[in-house]
Amino acid sequence: MTEKQYSMKEAMLFSQRVAQLSKALWKSIEKDWQQWIKPFDLNINEHHILWIAYHLNGASISDVAKFGVMHVSTAFNFSKKLEERGLLKFSKKENDKRNTYVCLTPEGEHILLTLMESYDPGNNAVYTGALPLRDLYGKFPEIIEMMAIVRNIYGDDFMEIFERSFHNIESEFVEKEGKLQKSKNPEMV
Repeated sequence: MTEKQYSMKEAMLFSQRVAQLSKALWKSIEKDWQQWIKPFDLNINEHHILWIAYHLNGASISDVAKFGVMHVSTAFNFSKKLEERGLLKFSKKENDKRNTYVCLTPEGEHILLTLMESYDPGNNAVYTGALPLRDLYGKFPEIIEMMAIVRNIYGDDFMEIFERSFHNIESEFVEKEGKLQKSKNPEMV
């Protein structure tokens, strides 16, 4: 057994510092996220499910729960609501009858892409809060330490999907007239 290399006070201060900062940050993120998706009659879980289904090009309900950081029943229930609205469809795979999969319908993809086009960074407090750092250092904070903590909690699979969604945006979308749009030729981006 290894001897602990930290004090109880140090551990508690770190944990509470992260907790308090995360709560404050989440409150701001939640407000901005809700305002962004409100015109599309979506809640955060529904938008997140559409996002995951898009970037995984179809996903099991278990994957949605894992990568959406939600309970399986939450992932299923909100996916069912999206199916009822015609934004998702459920399926089973021939070689995997135990799992239920979801994928975007054309209407679901249209809503997600329209949402991405409607994104306005000026209405995002985290973005505007980070602008002084970008101005000072010439780039946004990479938050590498936070990503390492999340990787240690949720694992490599989680971070792989996390990174894939951002890689997809970088490789499949272009900016035209200040709006993000899906490229007609993704390999040309």
